[in-house]
Amino acid sequence: MTVVFSNFKSGLKRLVDSIGNRELSLKDLEKHRDDILIFLIENDVAYDAAEGLMEGFLKYVLGMKVSRFSSPSEAIYMYLRDYISKVLKPLEDDFDRIVLESVSREPPYKMLFVGVNGTGKTTSLAKTASRLKKIGLTPLLVCSDTFRAGAIEQLNKHANNLKLPFFATGYGHDPAAVAYDAINHAESRGYEVVLIDTAGRQYSNKNLMDELRKVKRVVNPNSTILVLDSLTGADVIKQAEEFDTGIGVDRYVFTKVDADIKGGAIISASIMHPKKISFLGVGQRYEDLLPFKAEYIIQQMF
Repeated sequence: MTVVFSNFKSGLKRLVDSIGNRELSLKDLEKHRDDILIFLIENDVAYDAAEGLMEGFLKYVLGMKVSRFSSPSEAIYMYLRDYISKVLKPLEDDFDRIVLESVSREPPYKMLFVGVNGTGKTTSLAKTASRLKKIGLTPLLVCSDTFRAGAIEQLNKHANNLKLPFFATGYGHDPAAVAYDAINHAESRGYEVVLIDTAGRQYSNKNLMDELRKVKRVVNPNSTILVLDSLTGADVIKQAEEFDTGIGVDRYVFTKVDADIKGGAIISASIMHPKKISFLGVGQRYEDLLPFKAEYIIQQMF
């Protein structure tokens, strides 16, 4: 992930160099406000999110002074780094602890994975299952996607690779009924976690969103996880908004972060629709799932 945010970093350097080594003032920042805004947008940060980030940053630095031992450029680097860290830090998710504590009180812990087509939802579910197995839990992988050809076989293959239990019925069955039966199956077999895969769907498809609401009512999940493609760009905001409004979302997982050289999708969602970010997908292997840490992202950016 060494190239992640490389454009952000090089663009920021050009911007602060244009200010020069003078005493930092709000006038300096206002003068370059549009430059910063355009620079953020060019790095795939959605326009509304870029404006929100810019306004927040201006308020954050108001009244701050440049140390006599540093240049204005260094000060802007430091202040922008601190501000973005301040935005991202509350979104870190202590996923392992939360699941383990919930399982100790009232198993099974139920996780519903949702998202649009092609985000890597099924692979993210399998990676999460692998992580849960490593901390000593036995998750049940459930295919509630009863319409996409090959969906059952795909998740079953992951379960076999991970040597974990799998549950499905058949194509054309009611997804909510499949999820309901899977939970009963998990309870009877003593599986501590249930991970439910759903069909990828466009948020504009009312019938499919209604179906997803039905699945959620039946499952009553401990956590609804929206899987977002980090290469999506500005549309990530619309996806986050529509899924949260339509069914309610607790957490994000961002996929394809290893191929994202800008990172605007993560920043956009964090500004406009902040939720806990559980993981970043950074490859195809089961272990290529990193817990989200603000400092990790900041290091890539700066």
